[in-house]
Amino acid sequence: MKKRMMAVILAAITGMSLAACGSSSSDSASTTAASAASTAAADTAATTADTTAATESSADSDVAYIQGKGTLIVGITDFAPMDYKDEDGNWIGFDADLATKVAQDLGVEVQFEEIDWDNKILELDNKSIDVVWNGMTLTDEVTSSMECTEPYLNNAQVVVVPSNKADQYQDVDSLKDLSFAVEAGSAGETAAKENGFNYTSLTSQADTLMEVRSGTSDAAIIDLLMAGAMIGEGTSYDDLTHTVELTTEEYGVGCRKGSDLAAYINDEFDKFREDGSMESIAETYGVQDALVSD
Repeated sequence: MKKRMMAVILAAITGMSLAACGSSSSDSASTTAASAASTAAADTAATTADTTAATESSADSDVAYIQGKGTLIVGITDFAPMDYKDEDGNWIGFDADLATKVAQDLGVEVQFEEIDWDNKILELDNKSIDVVWNGMTLTDEVTSSMECTEPYLNNAQVVVVPSNKADQYQDVDSLKDLSFAVEAGSAGETAAKENGFNYTSLTSQADTLMEVRSGTSDAAIIDLLMAGAMIGEGTSYDDLTHTVELTTEEYGVGCRKGSDLAAYINDEFDKFREDGSMESIAETYGVQDALVSD
């Protein structure tokens, strides 16, 4: 009987010991699993934080945004000698060549997009384009709606008339009864408003010249730099000339409000002035005398 009792007691002790060992092993496994889960969660949180920080940094920086997508989209119109197509259909011009150089330094491709000039601010804010680079006059409207570079070219708004009538229109008073063609949203349109002229707004400055040639309008108001390239002897409009200079102004490049791209382009301009490439490009398109000195 005693032997049987001892056997029962020993069996119970052994069972309790095994149960205790099992419980310890289970607790250890649970602790290990919990620790691994905690580490994984921490790693995930850190990765998410890094991704969020990078995204926010890109969102805050136009330069990073442009480099991330690999293209600099330049909003332009057909506007010689700033932006126009060569015989092969490639965009060239003083502004086009400068934009291409900046894109190269950014490490991205340049892409030119023709825009409705009157909608340039909307196109920029919607990110349809990254920059407005098209002989843009730094008006109050422009500088209040965009982050603009420092001026890089001097310009003026001039009156274009048929050459055989030029002697009749040598001052502002002589222009009062004329009908004008101007580009919508341009400095020429502003000049027409400020002088109380009767005018029609068109899509581009090139269209205004066709209006004058056809006789639909008596005169046009366009940029002096464009007049130098587009009208007079040796051009397609050799029967037109410019007379009265209505305004003097400066060109700048427009970026989204608050964008760091404007400062980047300013630095590029400084570099191009120092290495002589800006003057070299200007000479190619005959605008070297209009360069703003640093």
